[in-house]
Amino acid sequence: MAKYQAYAEYKDSGVEWLGDLPSHWHTVSLKMLIDVRDGTHDTPSYVESNSNTYPLVTSKDVTGGRVDLVDCKHISEADYLNIIKRSEVAKGDILMPMIGTVGSPVLVEDNFEIAIKNLALFKTSISNEKLDSKFLLYFLNSSECEMQFSLEGKGGVQNFVSLGTLRNLILPLTKIYEQSQIANFLDHETAKIDTLIAKQEKLIELLKEKRQAVISHAVTKGLNPNVPMKDSGVAWLGEVPEHWEVTRFAYQIFYQEGPGILAVDFHETGIPLLRIQNVKSDFVSNDYKTYLLPSKVLSKWDHYRVEKGDLIISCSASTGLVSEVDESTVGAIPYTGLIRLKPRTRKIISQYIKLLVQSDLFFEQIEVLQTGSTIQHFGPFHLQQMYISLPPNEEQEVICLEVKNRVRDIENLILKAESAIQLMQERRTALISAAVTGKIDVRNWQAPMLAEADTELSA
Repeated sequence: MAKYQAYAEYKDSGVEWLGDLPSHWHTVSLKMLIDVRDGTHDTPSYVESNSNTYPLVTSKDVTGGRVDLVDCKHISEADYLNIIKRSEVAKGDILMPMIGTVGSPVLVEDNFEIAIKNLALFKTSISNEKLDSKFLLYFLNSSECEMQFSLEGKGGVQNFVSLGTLRNLILPLTKIYEQSQIANFLDHETAKIDTLIAKQEKLIELLKEKRQAVISHAVTKGLNPNVPMKDSGVAWLGEVPEHWEVTRFAYQIFYQEGPGILAVDFHETGIPLLRIQNVKSDFVSNDYKTYLLPSKVLSKWDHYRVEKGDLIISCSASTGLVSEVDESTVGAIPYTGLIRLKPRTRKIISQYIKLLVQSDLFFEQIEVLQTGSTIQHFGPFHLQQMYISLPPNEEQEVICLEVKNRVRDIENLILKAESAIQLMQERRTALISAAVTGKIDVRNWQAPMLAEADTELSA
């Protein structure tokens, strides 16, 4: 924040975690300025969407800075009218999840007829001469607000912030015209940062597509562009190298989906249960949250225990993640929704399987086999019908090594772009916090176009 000017005078805010404030600022509990409500505490019956139903917006529908009405559930008119008696949402209000991913506030910019559940409702649409809604929105995005959530929040399986905590939020406050100026400044500056983040996200998307293309070409065409080709006999696969074998996935690769286990069998110690969060990197993570009784595993699920070198994939067709079992996770049980893979015959090596299940060859077959289905997952039924193109073992090893070398630079660029995004997000948060707590003085700030116009007039 070195390039921004500080205020001339500061005073002790009287709040330890807030520190000093500009001398003309003060602190106030949010409940002294606006009404803070929440949505229904009940779970109304969901109905099929039509012209006489209304969206029930929950925490999962408030993401990415907007209210998503496309995928939310619908309720009857009677339930809607009952819910809005306590929490009618109007244009200019702020909605914020109270459970799960706490935070992520959204300013309602349209007139929606919606009911809410697990959401806080900040009634900034009601005329208020002391609080600018955009200023509050930015404060709710600040580190100082997050700190209050962490101090007062309720722990558990999902984070939860109570209505009482929200009403008692300590808000640093100045005159409303200055709040508006701070909000305008942050609109401009965060938009620039968001644009840079979007460019890096697009770069990552393109790099991942390039990585995918390298892998897909290697496992369908090989590395030698001059090798004789033959018709694979599979319409969507086309030609493959003449000396390669086209065979069923199931003939060469062992696959096994984890068992469905009820919550009553979950324990705090015992045999670890692998879940989706354990398959987020090259190797399966041993950050376990759930365990099973050894006696129950021995009698029911012992044949599911993973071995060193096994590959674990998610049944979600969208992840493309493959994690390998090492010494630290041997013996764990994959949960339903995870599939373990390993060579069934000596014709295929484990690392080549890893490339196959990351390739377009794999994902395109899933898409074909799922035609007409609304389910976005695959399972053993789909794997049983798949085909793969299989080079000799020695060539598999060469392909795996060459692909590893080719994608290394791509993956390094992806890591750099992800690091840049993290730094920009941290800068965005720091800038918001500095502005809404008076660490920087933006009272004289002007948007560049206005500043240029003022310069021309003065000249």
